[in-house]
Amino acid sequence: MLAPREIDEYLLPTERRVIRVRQHWAVMGKNILQTLLFLLLMVVLQSNLPSSAIVDNLTFYLALVAVIRFTILTILWWIERIVITDKRVMLAQGIIVHNVGMMPLGKVTDLTFQRTLGGRMLGYGTLVVESAGQIQALNRIDYMPRPEEIYEALSELVFGEKGKTRATGQLARPRWRR
Repeated sequence: MLAPREIDEYLLPTERRVIRVRQHWAVMGKNILQTLLFLLLMVVLQSNLPSSAIVDNLTFYLALVAVIRFTILTILWWIERIVITDKRVMLAQGIIVHNVGMMPLGKVTDLTFQRTLGGRMLGYGTLVVESAGQIQALNRIDYMPRPEEIYEALSELVFGEKGKTRATGQLARPRWRR
């Protein structure tokens, strides 16, 4: 039997999805830069080396490999999902080999929220989720989009009064954003 293609297919009937996001697009910055620099190098080599069939073919196929690599990395980023439910945090990734890591919210003892200068400018952060005395499948999530909102919702789910948090939809007051 094939693995489910959508992360929502892993949810239990008794749990409710609170947040579903992918990593911020800034995670692709390194790959974009590497690919562009490599393609620029291929253009420079093509221009400065003596023209021959071997040089032409070599630079073309190396550039093609760089573009294919970037395409695969982009597809992997696009299909990776971070899901927070009222019972657990899950991370699904992979095309051929589907990998789903999860951490039950009941095991969470501490949440840490970190933001670099670049993260503040572009709108991403790092969420560190710690559990009592053991390393879990999900302990650090980098390039989390809308980090304040996700941190607040996760804190409310983990440390709030059970059944009466805004994240579970039981409070009368709506959550307002500035």
